[in-house]
Amino acid sequence: MKKMKKGKITMIITAGIACFVLVLVMTMQFKIVNEADITSIENMRKSELSTELANWKTRYDEVNNQYEETVDMIEEYKNNSESNEETNNLMDSELEQINMSLGKTDVEGQGIIITINETDNEEIEDITADDLLVIVNALKLAGAEAISINDQRIINMSDIVYIDAAKVIRVNGERILAPYTIKAIGDSSYLESSLIGNGGAVDEMRKKEQDVTIEKENNVTIYKYNGDIETKYME
Repeated sequence: MKKMKKGKITMIITAGIACFVLVLVMTMQFKIVNEADITSIENMRKSELSTELANWKTRYDEVNNQYEETVDMIEEYKNNSESNEETNNLMDSELEQINMSLGKTDVEGQGIIITINETDNEEIEDITADDLLVIVNALKLAGAEAISINDQRIINMSDIVYIDAAKVIRVNGERILAPYTIKAIGDSSYLESSLIGNGGAVDEMRKKEQDVTIEKENNVTIYKYNGDIETKYME
């Protein structure tokens, strides 16, 4: 009996030691496996992170290049826009000056207003187109920048004619009637003196007792020429 008990105890102890050794071996194996997996995973993560970082850097570089190109394009467009705006403003200014010279815009400024009335006295000569033309030419020589007769703008191609049969005066093809109002923009004192000085157009008319008055004005308005400016021979 004692031998049997000792044998069982020995078996139990042996089995226990075997189990302990087995557990120890298994634990060591699991530890090794776990360490290998963690190292592998860490290595894998480092590789993936490196790759992903490289990808993001590439994307950043691409986006940054696109940004810089866009900024350059905007700056170039802005410069071109400002340049075009300056050019357009210059062209508009030049076009306005040309239109003013051609009489195609309303203008205002200091000047004089000449009023010529017909009289009932048959001994006094009637006003003719030549009388008006002499005044207009005198005003031009005196530096008038704009002239009109009864609101008909006088330009280089304007005609001032007297129709004997109808006894009417036409300016720019339009019939005008007395009183004749001639407006001129320029130095009012100089314009006036050019007409009333000895031998001036108005001075000569007054000598013939024709009714002519001159008024200086600070704000004379002269309307634009409404007709078409056509040329036959210039190209």
